[in-house]
Amino acid sequence: MAEAVKHVLTRSSADKYEEELQQLKVVRRKEVAQKIKEARELGDLSENAEYDAAKDEQRTIEARIEELTALLKNAEIVEEEELELDKISVGSRVVLFDKEYQETVEYRIVGFSEARSLAGLISNESPVGRALIGHGTGDVVRVETPGGVSEYEVLDILRQDD
Repeated sequence: MAEAVKHVLTRSSADKYEEELQQLKVVRRKEVAQKIKEARELGDLSENAEYDAAKDEQRTIEARIEELTALLKNAEIVEEEELELDKISVGSRVVLFDKEYQETVEYRIVGFSEARSLAGLISNESPVGRALIGHGTGDVVRVETPGGVSEYEVLDILRQDD
């Protein structure tokens, strides 16, 4: 049997996912069950749009519960307050100088499931994230991306809340 893939999550993201999972299990399941019950009481289910919509919503909720359960079960949690600040790792907030555009940029290195590049959250599995991991302040990091080679100087490594 194949070993499950570990998902790297920061503690704050793991907590958010656990909270969402609880909300879905405790609140949303009951709400949709009530909608299904009310729709059934309306009669003929074959032409009952409310019933169909409620069943679709139930499927969506159950799929998300399954997804979150699997994600959390196979999560490797990174405790942000325990991060060493001498080297970049998952959970680090990094301040970089982009040599091509001559500007300072800031990113937070997160696990794949948390990544949102437009919000400055880059995956440890992305070309930039992978290249930055393990480097320290003052290092110049060359990153090969589909768009070419970029160079960044590491100006600072911080914890999320610093």
